[in-house]
Amino acid sequence: MALDTETTEPEAAAQHSASRDEIRDFLIQVGLLLHRHGTPSHRLERVLTQLAQSLGVEGAFLYTPTSLLYSLRDREGETTYLRRVDSGQVDVDKLVQFDNVLQRLKSGELTVAQTRQRLDAIAEAPPPFPEWTTALACAVSCAAVATLFRATAGEVVAASALGLLVAGCEFLHRRFGWEHGFLEPVAGFATALGALCWARWVYPLDDRLVALAGLIVMIPGLRITVALTELAVGHLSAGVARLAGGAVSLLTMTLGVGLAWRLAAHWRALPPLPEWRGESHWQWVAAVVAPLAFAIFFRARFPQWPIIVAVSVAGFAASRWTGSVWGVEGGAFCGALAVGFGSNLYARLRDRPAMVSQTPGIIVLVPGSLGYRSLTAFLDHETLAGLDFAWTMVMVAAALVGGILTANVILPPKSIL
Repeated sequence: MALDTETTEPEAAAQHSASRDEIRDFLIQVGLLLHRHGTPSHRLERVLTQLAQSLGVEGAFLYTPTSLLYSLRDREGETTYLRRVDSGQVDVDKLVQFDNVLQRLKSGELTVAQTRQRLDAIAEAPPPFPEWTTALACAVSCAAVATLFRATAGEVVAASALGLLVAGCEFLHRRFGWEHGFLEPVAGFATALGALCWARWVYPLDDRLVALAGLIVMIPGLRITVALTELAVGHLSAGVARLAGGAVSLLTMTLGVGLAWRLAAHWRALPPLPEWRGESHWQWVAAVVAPLAFAIFFRARFPQWPIIVAVSVAGFAASRWTGSVWGVEGGAFCGALAVGFGSNLYARLRDRPAMVSQTPGIIVLVPGSLGYRSLTAFLDHETLAGLDFAWTMVMVAAALVGGILTANVILPPKSIL
């Protein structure tokens, strides 16, 4: 959303047609909606600051994943507002529509009242895909990630089945309104136990690799990377809160996995079959399929799919080719640089939010699996291995942040979202 600090004539007309209370309610509404649909703090605060300036209000905004704090000042004085909210998952479709509506407000096509009505309509609209499609996308993404982990054909099938199991846990969580934070340990327990059952009674496989692939959509690698980005750009309260939330989610999920391992400690799987590790072309197929599944998971409509795939494949290729020379950290930096550069170029050419392609593109690179492997190593009392995985996770996440920030400096997007 490209909002200038200067107020044009159409904007002034829109401003004068709205009362002081209407403008303040509108700014609160925008913040709540963008927060609810996955906008990170460093983007949300800039959107609100520039939007307030365009409407003739001086505003200071503080965002954390659980609250929004507004301080709005005009000729009549200063007022502070606090709203308690929960940060939601990225919804690409709604963010694109929000951006379009706010740009129409800036150009003078819509008044503040009309903009509020349209934003409410967008927020209340049903998702673009039915639940069964999202569940299928979850299964496909788990199978694709298992392929990237060089799993066998049987392990890929098992990972996709466990992806459906995780989708079922999420459905039950929404349906019965489970306590917040209860989903992660339940999903971890069910997935690890399901992998052990599969290895014992269906097909001999590496149950730990399959469980990791099945849980990949639940592992908060993206949340941790976003948290480090917020810390890097100076949004300390939001970054610390998001980082702590991601770490707790990962810990509770791993505790669920550990409980399943202890429950089935006496199980012994059949000897594994001779390994068949996929050729490189299967990984490239997975690198194309995974972004499509994540695009559905993040509710991106079909017109955005080509750019999502192009950016994701570019990031995967850059990470793979440079990682063989410069190590995993160098590969992560170059992959994030490619994703950030491609997303910002798309945002400039099409005047769309860079998050459309950046979020699905970066999730293929995030180090969530390293954090999971670190905690499971600690469960097995392999302290040195756990510390090694944890340190690698931090370095890879920092490299991803560096790549994204470098791309923003080289080619900043027109749109803030």
